[in-house]
Amino acid sequence: MKIIHCADLHLDARMTSNLTKEKARERQAELLNTFQEMMRYAEQNNVDAIIIAGDLYDTKNISAAARNTVWDAIVNHPDIVFYYLKGNHDAESFLGSIEEIPDNLMLFGDSWTTYIADEKGAGNIAVTGLELNRDNRESAYNELSLNVEKFNIVVLHGQETEHDSKDGAETIALRKLRNKGIDYLALGHIHSYKQSELDSRGKYCYPGCLEGRGFDECGEHGFVLLEIDQETGSFRTEFVPIASRNLYTMEVDISGCMSTAEITRQLSSQLDRAEYDAGSLLKIVLKGKVDVECEKNIELLQKQFEPKFYFLKIDDETKLDVDYGVFALDESLKGEFVRTVWAAEELLEEEKMEIIRCGIQALSGEEIE
Repeated sequence: MKIIHCADLHLDARMTSNLTKEKARERQAELLNTFQEMMRYAEQNNVDAIIIAGDLYDTKNISAAARNTVWDAIVNHPDIVFYYLKGNHDAESFLGSIEEIPDNLMLFGDSWTTYIADEKGAGNIAVTGLELNRDNRESAYNELSLNVEKFNIVVLHGQETEHDSKDGAETIALRKLRNKGIDYLALGHIHSYKQSELDSRGKYCYPGCLEGRGFDECGEHGFVLLEIDQETGSFRTEFVPIASRNLYTMEVDISGCMSTAEITRQLSSQLDRAEYDAGSLLKIVLKGKVDVECEKNIELLQKQFEPKFYFLKIDDETKLDVDYGVFALDESLKGEFVRTVWAAEELLEEEKMEIIRCGIQALSGEEIE
C-alpha cells in the first residue's frame, strides 16, 4: 500500500516576505500548483491514500481558488483516501459550505479516531489521529489504545518534545507515545523533513512543507512516500522533493578583501561551486573581518548578482578589523579620530567600530551607508 504523508502546505500564505507584490502572487500560485503536482504524482504512482497532518491552509479566511483546488483534488480522485487532520493554522471554514462530506475524505476531531486504511485488502492497516488542544493534551496519551496486531499509523500536529510542556497545546511528548504499538507516527508542524526512531518498533516523521516560504525554510521541500507490505508489515519511506523553487542561505567569508571588486570575485567563486538553480531564492550573508578602509558597496553587489536568481538579498554581517597599533602614532586626522573614538569609555566596542567605519568613510569622501 502506498501512502503520501504531507503537512504544512500553508496554501494561501501571503508570501510577501522579501518579495514584491507581483512575485508574492506568483509564489502563491506556485504553492497551489505544487499541491496539484503532488496529486499528479499520486495518480502516476498508484498512491492509495494521502495523509495531511495539519496546516493545509495558512489562514482562517480561505480564498476560493485554494478551497476549490483542494476540493477538486478530493472529489476527482475517489480512489484515493484523504486523511485530513487540522493544524493550528486551519479552521472550520474549509468544511463550512460543504453539504455532504465525500466518502474518500476522513476527518479527525478532539478525541482519538481510527480508520481502517485498507478495507479492500486484509484490513490490517489502521490510521488513528487526534487534533490536540488545551483540553485533551494531558489525557491524550493515556487514552490512545491501538491494536498491536495491526500496522498502526498515528497522525498528530505539533512540536516534538521529550518532556512535558505547559507552554501551548501544540507539543507532542514523544516519550509518552513509545511502546504504544505505533509503526509510523505521521507528524506535522516542523517545516523541514525529519525522520527518526520512535522506539524499537516504530518511527516518527515530519515531511516538512511542500514549498519553502522564507529563509528559515531553506533547502529541498516535498512529501514522504510510505510504502507498506500488507502481508509482512514491513515498510519503507522515501522523501520526494517537489517544490517549484528552493531557498538557500550562503555564507561567504570576505576577510582580507579590500574592495567591491575583490568581494565580487569571492562571491562568484563560491556561487560557481554551489551551482544553485537560476529559479532559486538566495540570501548571501557576508562574514569575516574586513579592514577598516575596505571599500564595500552592497548595492553594487546586489545589482551584479540579482539577475542570476529569482530573488536575491545580501546581508552584511562582517566585523571591522582595526589594527589600533597602526593608528597609535599616526599624526593624521584619521589617526586622531580613531584614537579619540577608541578612548571613549562610555561606548561599547560595537558602537566604536561603527563610528570608526562611518568616520573613515566620511574622511575618504565616500557616502556614509
